[in-house]
Amino acid sequence: MTIQGARAVGIANIAADGTVLDTWYPQPQLAQPRRTGTRRLGANDLTPRLLNLVYLDEDRMVEQVAVETSIADLSQPVTDAHDAYLRLHLLSHRLVVPGSISVEGLVDALAQVVWTNKGPCLPDNFEFVRTTLRARGLIHVYGVERIPRMLDYVVPSGVHIAEAERVRLGAYLTEGTVVLREGFVSFNAGTYGPDHIEGRLTSGVTVGEGSVMALGSSAISPAVNDVRPIMYIGRNCRVGENTSVIGVSVGDNCELAPGLVITPSTLVRFGDSEPRPLGPVLEPNWVLSHTVGGIFVSATRP
Repeated sequence: MTIQGARAVGIANIAADGTVLDTWYPQPQLAQPRRTGTRRLGANDLTPRLLNLVYLDEDRMVEQVAVETSIADLSQPVTDAHDAYLRLHLLSHRLVVPGSISVEGLVDALAQVVWTNKGPCLPDNFEFVRTTLRARGLIHVYGVERIPRMLDYVVPSGVHIAEAERVRLGAYLTEGTVVLREGFVSFNAGTYGPDHIEGRLTSGVTVGEGSVMALGSSAISPAVNDVRPIMYIGRNCRVGENTSVIGVSVGDNCELAPGLVITPSTLVRFGDSEPRPLGPVLEPNWVLSHTVGGIFVSATRP
């Protein structure tokens, strides 16, 4: 039977006005719950380790509570912030792959949060909170945004991430992946094998085994109705320095020279053929090199 849902116990940070700032699920699992929703848990429902994390942080004006979240059908849109965080955890724990679950409404379900070394805070009262928190020492603010850093919630096995800021929660990284300081991987994006990422992967982009996203490169899946459809860079590909691939999936064993901008409307000459728009897919085993009169000169890979 196909597993369609998920369930997890976690710790949520809830602001004084009821805003869900985040939810951490240490051991999410695929399951088949009958209903979608989140309930608070009592002391009898928790292990001693999780129970120690339940408390009122008066300095941050935040309560840490234990919750259990269930999603009956992962193909349905996101319902709330707890639901959104569980889907992000499923991706980063490698329980589901990008594109296999719905992320419709995910970003809108999340609040803007001030991410600090003391925990998440509301932006509206943060300067007041900062003054109180300084009694605990220096405050580091990592950013103000909706989706946090993956490594604060999940550390996948066998990956190298040079800078925590460069990978969002919800990234799917296979063992052997290297993300260097100039690389970036968004949520619902990632790698399917040992890859070298020194470029940017937007939400919706996946990279096949053995590929290289060189320094300054980017792979961008344009949003359609606020959702970025899955776009892929195939196996054993190289996307050259400062090359942008926008809305084009790339087949296996392709090489894109440095400094190119590739879209479905880009004119390409394959061999001796007349120039034509590339379209949404670049077939395997092609090299896109320099331009002559704005037209890419291409050749098969030897």
